[in-house]
Amino acid sequence: MSNDTTVAGWLTPTGDPPDDDEALERKLSDWILGLSGLPDGYVRPRWTPIQPPQLPQDTNWCAFGILGISDDANPAFQNQTDDSAEMWKHEQIECMASFYGPSSQGIGSQFRDGLMISQNNAQLNTLSLSLGTFTKLVPAPELINNQWVRRYDITIYLRRKLIRTYGIKTFLSAPVSFFGD
Repeated sequence: MSNDTTVAGWLTPTGDPPDDDEALERKLSDWILGLSGLPDGYVRPRWTPIQPPQLPQDTNWCAFGILGISDDANPAFQNQTDDSAEMWKHEQIECMASFYGPSSQGIGSQFRDGLMISQNNAQLNTLSLSLGTFTKLVPAPELINNQWVRRYDITIYLRRKLIRTYGIKTFLSAPVSFFGD
């Protein structure tokens, strides 16, 4: 089945899709790990099919998750060739990081402060992401196994540019016949 404008029907993007789902979560995990200073394995996606065992109350760690993805609703079509066109648009990714443990405030604060370092933002750019804004660090103690666990939350708004290629063909010629005076 054709996936271009030479036949009627739905068009789907061609080429590689953007990093979404687990691939995007891996990028976010690496980023949070790098800024927070937590050891490997102590930054975890919040929602996974199989939940890992709960860490002890005296362990510092982070859970993160994507809360929403919005776009700018104004895509632009660029780089038109005879065979395709690119749709460019920007997304805002809303993420929440929750820092747990006896040093959760300090680790959350270190992460927040690291957001403002230009070298860290340059590293984030290598992941095809950029920093938008972020909220204040908010205490949110959580009752886990009948014990209060220290927790601090921060919401971060990241941005990324998406480029999708579609098989939108250009008109190379059109059958036209002129008649009359």
